[in-house]
Amino acid sequence: MQATEQPDAPSARPAPAPRALGRSDYKTLGLAALGGALEFYDFIIFVFFATTIGQLFFPPAIPDWLRQLQTFGIFAAGYLARPLGGIIMAHFGDLLGRKRMFTLSVLLMSVPTLLMGLLPTYASIGLLAPVLLLLFRVMQGAAVGGEVPGAWVFVSEHVPSRHIGYACGTLTAGLTAGILLGSLVASAVNRHFLPEEILAYGWRVPFLLGGVFGLFSVYLRRWLHETPVFAEMQQRQSLAAEIPLKAVLRDHGRAVIVSMLLTWMLSAAIVVVILMTPTLLQKQFHVPPATALLANALATLCLSVGCVVAGTIAGRFGARRTIFIGALLLATSYYLMFQQVALDVSTLLPLYALTGFLVGVIGALPFVMVKAFPAVVRFSGISFSYNIAYAVFGGLTPVVVSLMMKSNPMAPALYVAVICAIGALTTFFFRDAPEDPAHR
Repeated sequence: MQATEQPDAPSARPAPAPRALGRSDYKTLGLAALGGALEFYDFIIFVFFATTIGQLFFPPAIPDWLRQLQTFGIFAAGYLARPLGGIIMAHFGDLLGRKRMFTLSVLLMSVPTLLMGLLPTYASIGLLAPVLLLLFRVMQGAAVGGEVPGAWVFVSEHVPSRHIGYACGTLTAGLTAGILLGSLVASAVNRHFLPEEILAYGWRVPFLLGGVFGLFSVYLRRWLHETPVFAEMQQRQSLAAEIPLKAVLRDHGRAVIVSMLLTWMLSAAIVVVILMTPTLLQKQFHVPPATALLANALATLCLSVGCVVAGTIAGRFGARRTIFIGALLLATSYYLMFQQVALDVSTLLPLYALTGFLVGVIGALPFVMVKAFPAVVRFSGISFSYNIAYAVFGGLTPVVVSLMMKSNPMAPALYVAVICAIGALTTFFFRDAPEDPAHR
């Protein structure tokens, strides 16, 4: 007897095709990346004018070394404020919504940046000048502590699951573009103003620009919507029933450790390869400052491209292989660059550009962090892990590398190689949290 064909049961029908990125997704990514670039510009512009700020905001009678120490102490205060600001903003981001904190972080960055540009100097208001400068710098640190993890969470919860890698890579590219923007603006100011004009008023221009454009970014973020993942948790009343950080520390220790180790690799790549290398090239290999800065700008541009590429590859083929291979390639490239530049300075531009592109492996790291924590505590988990690790490792890295260089001129390359090896080994401990129901 022939069996008659039966129609497929509803449960047997194939699942609908995953949603592609739409116009609203690209709008969200664009606005988020733009805001992140402007916020990182505001945070980093201080370092480009540290010498001028030191002359204007501290007593003229103190020794130069003390003035420099106090100036960079205020700069470092921004890093120390990152964990506290990030943890507080993440707490409310997990309970009240991602969009509110995402907008607040830009406002909290742009206002003190604008005020820095308007701040009277020591000659006008005395000791109140450095005190206010310190207060504004702490506000900036708190803002960037909430912006970076908040931005990763925001974009990853807006796009379909298969595009999270691309979204995180694009957002990270925006953040790194802020460093390049700060460098270009600082170069333009130094090119168009005489030294005495910079000391008189020119140094204010980058801060005023950053503040104004930051406020414009706050306005643009009004058009963003709450993430579908958070909106669904609200609708189902499944938000955290306790302090989110408490749940993170109790239930997600593995994800915290993995995220901290990956942040260590991120901080080594950014602090050593991008921020410290121009100075190292000038001191160690006698590269002219203009050449070193040009090479650094090219490397930073390639870094932004590399972030998008690495994030996309991680989303398509898996983060484990992407980060493992990318970390080893970065370690090798930076080591070979140091060796080769010592022999032939003319190879600096192409080798630094390649190394900068490979630093882009950091664009895949937030993909791992986003997937490692469940949505209900995701903001708090990433913010705690990233900000604590960056404050510790990012703060200690220049000191450690400087001490190592007393005995080994290849110390920067060796340090990056060791940390990249740790990052590669960390890939064996990746584990995803259950996928969010709103990701399709």
